[in-house]
Amino acid sequence: MLALLVLTFGLLAGAQPLEHIVEIQVHGNVLTPDTEVLRIAGVETDMVVEANTVDDAAARLRASKKFEQVEVLKRFASIADPSQISLVILVDEGPVTLHDDGRVTAGADGPPIPGLKKASGLGLMFLPIIKFEDGYGFSYGAQAAIPDVAGKGSRISFPATWGAEKRAAAEFDLPMRVGLSRFQAGGGIGRRKNPFFLENDDRTGAWVRGDRAIVRPLRVGASAEWERVTFGNVPDRFVRLGGDVTFDTRVDPIVPRNAIYARAAWDHLAFANTPDANRVDADVRGYLALFGQTVLMIRGQWEGSGQGLPPYLRPLLGGVANLRGLRAGSAAGDTLVGATAELRVPVTSPLDIAKVGVSAFLDTATVYDRGRHVRDQHFERGTGGGVWFSAAFVRFDLYVAHVLGGRTRAQFAASVSF
Repeated sequence: MLALLVLTFGLLAGAQPLEHIVEIQVHGNVLTPDTEVLRIAGVETDMVVEANTVDDAAARLRASKKFEQVEVLKRFASIADPSQISLVILVDEGPVTLHDDGRVTAGADGPPIPGLKKASGLGLMFLPIIKFEDGYGFSYGAQAAIPDVAGKGSRISFPATWGAEKRAAAEFDLPMRVGLSRFQAGGGIGRRKNPFFLENDDRTGAWVRGDRAIVRPLRVGASAEWERVTFGNVPDRFVRLGGDVTFDTRVDPIVPRNAIYARAAWDHLAFANTPDANRVDADVRGYLALFGQTVLMIRGQWEGSGQGLPPYLRPLLGGVANLRGLRAGSAAGDTLVGATAELRVPVTSPLDIAKVGVSAFLDTATVYDRGRHVRDQHFERGTGGGVWFSAAFVRFDLYVAHVLGGRTRAQFAASVSF
């Protein structure tokens, strides 16, 4: 009887169609043509996928010495037919080098890139800035940047916006290979109106930050900041010293599956006009793949302080950030606690660069002042649905939600950033 079961199972398993490649996508290559990448990888459509096909393709690409980083991903091309496989090949040819004689080469000693020459002058790049932040409104402007000012990958940028947020700043970004993974610094001035207190929040400040990738999902950072604030014509200033830890297993932050994102930050705030305070910010999200492309996202957040915070630093309740259906900035307090359960359903292929999807969600959150306990608070609840769109540097979210015992509201957030 046992032998018959084994034979039957073997026949059924053997009847399953073999996995085969129906599509191959190559991303990240600038100098090397797609055909050359495929030739080096040794893969082609209609090829049978063996247990070592993906690893062997990645190994051949790395052995060619043409790429600094290589990743080969195996994806199912069809939900109905699991034998149809798509391969996604991600390569990084490394930074280009701008030589004093005008040549542009791949790497420091690589071959010249035909048709490219070093631009005269400062080599400024200009990019637009467009965003809509729920509760504040539209901001628009531009960012000028000078690349490779302190080595490969470094830059100095000068963002400037008008509208809901009026801001001008200078920012420095330096990737590092020894010690820190990245060092950043900057300073600037800005103004925007607080949606709860309806007062202008004017700030002038400077900051520095360093972070380091410990292992692939784990990153730690530390930062320091000095700011001078005028809120409702009342001047103040403070110094912030803090650290943070991030654990992120998401491969695709837009449509993650079976992943965890967790961030915890602690700040010490020393004020000129009020007692010092310690602030905690925690955000934990879990993503569970269900049927098809549907994903269940569970989120919990805690933001604020057990000590009293000045009005301009108090967390705000409502809006896309924590409680959809409630007007952004409906309440403020020293501490905000919230949770979300959301079903996210992409309607485009996982391989598409532009992703569109729909969501159904339930949000709950509250804010309260120091001296009170979370167990004694009333949690507002909002439920509804929405659509979202993401493509490269563009992000758009539109939601319609109803607050239980309240009204129904449409809310959205949008950004174009580089």
